[in-house]
Amino acid sequence: MAIERVTELGNGGVLRVPRARVVPLSAPPAPYTTAVERYLTGAGIARSSARVYRISLTTWGWMFAGEAAPTGPARRGAKPPAFPVAAIDDPVLPEVLAELAAARADEMDADTVNRELSIARKAIGWWQRQGWIAVDPTIGIERRPAPPDRTNALAENQIAALWRLDVALREKTQWRMLYESAARADEVLCLNVEDLYPQDKRGKITAKGGATEWIHWQSGTAQLLPRLIAGRTRGPLFLTGRKAPAGTPSLDVCPETGRARLSYRRAEEIFEYATRLLANPLASPEDIEDLDGWTLHRLRHSALTHDAECGARTRPAIGSTMAGQRTATPCRGLCGAPGAR
Repeated sequence: MAIERVTELGNGGVLRVPRARVVPLSAPPAPYTTAVERYLTGAGIARSSARVYRISLTTWGWMFAGEAAPTGPARRGAKPPAFPVAAIDDPVLPEVLAELAAARADEMDADTVNRELSIARKAIGWWQRQGWIAVDPTIGIERRPAPPDRTNALAENQIAALWRLDVALREKTQWRMLYESAARADEVLCLNVEDLYPQDKRGKITAKGGATEWIHWQSGTAQLLPRLIAGRTRGPLFLTGRKAPAGTPSLDVCPETGRARLSYRRAEEIFEYATRLLANPLASPEDIEDLDGWTLHRLRHSALTHDAECGARTRPAIGSTMAGQRTATPCRGLCGAPGAR
């Protein structure tokens, strides 16, 4: 959005104080649906997320038009009313929107309501930056109270079902390592090939506060790592599927393949999407786009919980020159839990 300074003559030829005038970066699209598509492409929304964003913004399309959005089976295939995106600036809309959002929140779960509100605000902010609309009519709508802690441990049969998912080798290795090591996702994603000691089933990480520590894994990760590394000797362990964009820091680029390090955001997105049916076993495939999967943090939480149930403890390294060592004992693999065998 560009800002122009405008100087005008007032009564008697006195200059008024300069004011700002919003100049749209591009011609605003008339239909709301077109504005949605322009947002999804222009804001760089990942293809895997675009469908969820589109569904949420379609839902808000009814409410922006002053109508209640359909819920349940009536929502499938329904089309929102046609209206211009400029109608979002209607001064009476915030009050109408607050009532519609409150009524919808009473019918839907908090996660869905909060996700839809967050997506709507992101789109509105982007449209404002383009100069297509001036106000955010969702101001004043509060998020629903958070549901109970969703980082509770997964059951052992859920972990076993996770290992049976048909996913790429990168994801299989990453998820196994997170569970078997009980390490934080951001720490594991920062691993480089040269940080690994496969023969010892351990790797060197930089933990919170900058301390260097060891993480240990079990045979499940050990069996997958050679296939993932595929002869590489250096560079990020977990890579994206494409060449790194220009300007990517050299530390986040594999010098042998030219591919970039997998980001936490993308890793979380893939895991959440892949686990939606596991997290909602009674849902139909048609409804899965509106539901939430698991978070990567639940793998760490599950590992620590299962270790505690088996009597495992975090032990200091003996004779280690590192600042510390975290290790998951073999207990999870020996007592029947689906650690890795």
